Amino acid sequence: MEWNAFNSGRICNISLASDCSSDETGSATEMNAPAKTEDFALSIPAGVYAETVLDVTHYTDRLFRFTMTRPQGFRFRSGEFAMIGLMVEGKPVFRAYSIASPAWAEELEFFSIKVPDGPLTSHLQAIKPGDQVLMRKKPTGTLVLDALTPGRRLYMFSTGTGIAPFASLIRDPETYEKFEEVILTHTTRDVAELKYGFDLVHEIQNDELLKEVVGDKLRHYPTVTREDFEYRGRITDLISSGKLFTDLGVPPLDPVIDRGMICGSSAMLKDTKELLEKAGLDEGANSKPAEFVIERAFVG
Repeated sequence: MEWNAFNSGRICNISLASDCSSDETGSATEMNAPAKTEDFALSIPAGVYAETVLDVTHYTDRLFRFTMTRPQGFRFRSGEFAMIGLMVEGKPVFRAYSIASPAWAEELEFFSIKVPDGPLTSHLQAIKPGDQVLMRKKPTGTLVLDALTPGRRLYMFSTGTGIAPFASLIRDPETYEKFEEVILTHTTRDVAELKYGFDLVHEIQNDELLKEVVGDKLRHYPTVTREDFEYRGRITDLISSGKLFTDLGVPPLDPVIDRGMICGSSAMLKDTKELLEKAGLDEGANSKPAEFVIERAFVG
């Protein structure tokens, strides 16, 4: 087994023989949140699940992840999002959150920004194991493999918590059945905010089944905008200058072989979409697969 990961700033090129969001400068669109009362069971709205929090990890004063139980019979495609929420002052408050766990997982994972005055996240960030979180029963989303036409190389462009849907996809064997190379880019303001991405890569490294499926197909390209780091800058600037491709040792975007998924702030989505279209890639959807897709649920 070879694992060329870096914690000091080099590209993580995973080779194992034998994965909306804040923008790249860290501004955020609230995407995720919980509720705690003794009468919780009696106050659960009709048509929603009430699931139990299993684990909570706080990465920084702005970011955290949590896992919760998965309802029996709840099905989703890797890359989709769900509406999750809490009872706040007797009323349910929901927000769209990308499901960060893969479709095969027994638990549901979410990665969230902390918004001090956010209607949901101001409460959600305080959850602990044993608490309950609401979830509506129908997942949806466009960051799914079905919305892309066949290709050879898949780029996942993310900023901040926009990495969440890709956390699902990079742990799904179907991704590697459909693509020969998967490149996950993740841009944040500070180095500490990259840790969730490194944890994902480490998890794949240590999973007996995933490491065989992934092989050397996954590459991790993290960048920051406000601190010294081997790779610095907004992903859109790195695409425009060609530095992204030079660093990775791959040719520029090619609509014949390259496919893309984008999750980030509205500005990042707009700029990255324009760059992909300039390279000749067309935007797709569930109803009309094409060369790249965007998740718009967390914008606006």
